[in-house]
Parts: sequence; structure tokens; C-alpha cells
Amino acid sequence: DLISRQIAPFSKNRVTHITSLSGVAAILSAIMNNVGALALMLPVALKSSAKQKRSPSILLMPMAFASILGGMITMIGTPPNIIISTFRETQYIDLKARALEDVFSPAAKYFESQNIDIEQFQPEPFAMLDFSPVGGSIALMGVLFVALIGWRFIPKNSYKKPGTESLFSISEYITEIRIPEKCKFIGMEIGEIEHFTEDRLTIFGYITVDENVLTPWLDHIIQEGDRFQIKADPVELKVMMDEYDLRLTKLMRERIDSLKNTNTAFKEVLIKPGSPLENRDREYLRQRTSNTLILMAVARQGEPIRKLLGDVTFRVGDVLLLQGDIDKLEDNISSLDLLPLAERNVTVGVFSKVGLALLIFGSAIALSMFGILPITLAFVGAILMYIFTGILPIRELYQQIDWPIIVLLGAMIPVSNALQSTGTTQLIADGMVAMTGSLPSWFMLALIMIITMTLSDVINNAATALIMAPIAVEIAITMGVSIDPLLMCVAVGASCAFLTPIGHQCNALILGPGGYRFSDYWRMGLPLELLIVILGTPLILYFWPL
Repeated sequence: DLISRQIAPFSKNRVTHITSLSGVAAILSAIMNNVGALALMLPVALKSSAKQKRSPSILLMPMAFASILGGMITMIGTPPNIIISTFRETQYIDLKARALEDVFSPAAKYFESQNIDIEQFQPEPFAMLDFSPVGGSIALMGVLFVALIGWRFIPKNSYKKPGTESLFSISEYITEIRIPEKCKFIGMEIGEIEHFTEDRLTIFGYITVDENVLTPWLDHIIQEGDRFQIKADPVELKVMMDEYDLRLTKLMRERIDSLKNTNTAFKEVLIKPGSPLENRDREYLRQRTSNTLILMAVARQGEPIRKLLGDVTFRVGDVLLLQGDIDKLEDNISSLDLLPLAERNVTVGVFSKVGLALLIFGSAIALSMFGILPITLAFVGAILMYIFTGILPIRELYQQIDWPIIVLLGAMIPVSNALQSTGTTQLIADGMVAMTGSLPSWFMLALIMIITMTLSDVINNAATALIMAPIAVEIAITMGVSIDPLLMCVAVGASCAFLTPIGHQCNALILGPGGYRFSDYWRMGLPLELLIVILGTPLILYFWPL
């Protein structure tokens, strides 16, 4: 609410609206995880777009890209920066050990070429703000690009209509209905329904007796007892159920009836990365919430759902329409780590600890920034303070840890080590140096950045950093240049995944609410990546000379 009020004066003009949202998202991403920053800003953007009757499509992609860019500003903004920072220290420790063991080794020659006294040299990781000169400059230019030019590359046929009565409504929810005895659709052909309902309802699936979903014939005559999958706005659906005497399917009706003695409410929610519902189904939702939450409909962008709602596997970016006991609804949404796409009633008790939480977090940043404590100890201390002060309940501690990333890193670190121990990185480095031998040094930096960007668009950015970092180090040693600028290239490249919705969690998060198609991302993402390579290469050379 505070952010919404501050942005409101800038939302009247389209460019300033995009700039303000993108700028705030980038700043937040510098001091917190960029996915969390986007999740925080998403309701703000949707609310302001509805208020200004502006399509959310022109706001969400620039804001998502800005949150990715903002993560490059500090070490804690994005996982690749943390990995590269730690990798720098471990590589220097290894190089020092190899140089002391053999004074004629490539490691010893590297220290000699850099005029470094091996005996006095103390390996250190990149500090908190070491990424800021390059990352901050790129983020600033990137935000200006997406706000002034980039959003214009989004095809107009991908623009989603602004929200109407349902503040953040998704225009194509998928749900299941049946045709009762007095339904006005009886006797009509399926092909006539869309025109009959004034384009408010589309029948796209026929549910058979054995629970299969088939594509219906347009000349199929609708009969009593037929069951269909339909697309409709949730607000319009409620009106049409009364207007045309439609009914939900028996299973959904029974579950709703189980809540008839309670005070129920509806809520639209977005599945975030890391939510327990990711890759789960309706049965898991029912069990997890002890049957107190009912899935009414699902909206998914990019492809049609041709399954019964009970058979749908949820994905990141799906929007769910839920109904449940109003007293338990918020707790259920919180425990499932879902992002509500509606205004929430926030209690005063929550806000009373915001200042304390910011103070603890700021202290951790300051302690690590000035070298008083290692960053790991500073933030572990902050987490303990959150627990002791009641800001973070201990029962939620494990839920807040991104376990898939932890497991992925645990699996990829041995792969990274194996690339080095088997000589694979040296072989790749020799090949790349030989290929670019007659070209200027800056070309190698640009090449590393481009390769890293390409990998990051198809695999996790943390995994990309672990793969490319040892290769960059071997290239630096082979060329006899500092490893720092090449590691910076990897850090920048690994953070730039703008071409696909699967390249970064931020991209997946906006797919449904923004109404985007898979091909919409590269239209703005490709020029942005080219701009980053063109600007990033000289910036790295300026702040981190070879």
C-alpha cells in the first residue's frame, strides 16, 4: 500500500508509470532476492493498471526485466553474484597453493603477470558492492531501455484487457459446468454459444462419461446432463450461471456445499516459484488444506488446458480461483506460498514490526559491507534475530528456504569441480583462446558474456554460473590476464535471461497475469541482451582492467 501511494502520481502517464514501477523493482532487487522483489511489486502493478484502465501487459514485462537487472547491483541480489563471489576466493586459494607448490606452473606465471606477491597475497571473495559499478550502470541503462523503448516491442495483440470488476481478473479462467434441466443452452449447437453469450463464454471441451475431455463438434446439440469445460471471466460466469441457468459439475458442487455452513470468500492467487503447489494437482491442494480450500477455476497463459481440473498439474505462473472459509483463507494462501491477486486486509500487528525487520536487515548489510562480519555470518545472525523477535515464526523457517536451488547447487558444484579436475575447462579455454587469438581482448569478454547469456536462457542461472566460472578462470590464466573481469562477465551474463519465460523465475511469474505468449519475451529481451553486451563489455574493462 505504501509503494502504491508513492507510485500513484506517476501512473497517469504511461512512460512514467512503467519507469516508476521498473525503477522501484530494480532498487528492491538490489537488497533482496529479485523474485521476491517482483512478487512484492506484482500486486502494486496490477492494482495501478486497473485504476488507470491500462493493460498490465505493458507494465509487467518491463518490471520483471528490471527486477532481474536490479539483482546485478549487489552481491545478494541474485544467486550468480553470490556464486561468483565465493568462487573467486576459492579459485585464488587454489591458484596460490599451486603456485607455491610449483614456481614454474601456469598459476605461478599468472601471479607474476599480475605483479602479485604470492607470499603476501590473501585471497578474498568479491565484496558486497564490488558488483555495483558495473551492475548499477547496466541496471540503470536497462531500466531506461525497457521504460522508454522496450515495452513498445510487445505485440499489441498480446495486450491484456485492463481489469474490470474483478480487480486483477484473468479473462480466460477454465472451469467445468453441467447442463441442468431448465438450462437455456439446451437444443442449441455448441458453435452458437459464443455468439449467444456475447463472447462471454466459450465451450472448448466435452467431458465424457469416462471422464475424458474431447474437443467438441461445433454442430453438437447441447442436451440435459452434458458436461463441458469452458472459458469465462469469473465475474461474468457468476452472472451467466443465473442468466442461463448453468450449474457447476457435481464434484465441485459437493465440495462447495461442504463449506455451506461457513462464511466463504473467493480469492485469485498466482503460483510463485517454490510454492508447494508447483507440479502438484487439485487433490494435493485438498489434502494440504484439509478440504477447506476449493479450486474453482484455473487460468494458464500460452496453451489450452484440455484436462479435467482434477487432472491439471499446476505450473509457476498459473492463476487459480479459490473459494474457502474466510477465516482460514489467508492462512492457507500463506502456507502454500501463493501470491494473492487482490487487495488484502492487513492487520496493524504486522506493520508494527516492519521497522524492526528493516533495521535488522540493514544492520546485516552494513556489517558485511564494512567487513566487520563475513556476509554469511551477518545474514545468519539476521535470521536468528527475526526468529527471536517473532518476525519469522520458526515453523516457517524451512518453508522460506529455496530447497530446489540448494539441491541444484549441491548437484552442480561437483560437476563444476569435475570440469576442472578432468582438464575439460583447460581444453575449452585453449580452444577459445586459439579461436580468438588474433582478435582484441575485449572480444573474449563479449564472447564469454554471450555464451553465458545463451546458457542462462535455457538452464538455471546459478547452474550457468557454476559451469562458466571455471572456464572463464582458465581462459584468464591462459591469456595471462586478471580473472576478475572475466568472472564479472559470467556474473552479468548469468543474470541476463530475457529470451524465454523459462529462462528466469521472474519471467515465469508474469506469464499468466501479463497474458504473454512464449514468443513475446525475445522481442524485448533480445535487444536488451544486445544492449547489455555492448555497454557491459567496456564497463567491465573500465572498472576491472585486464
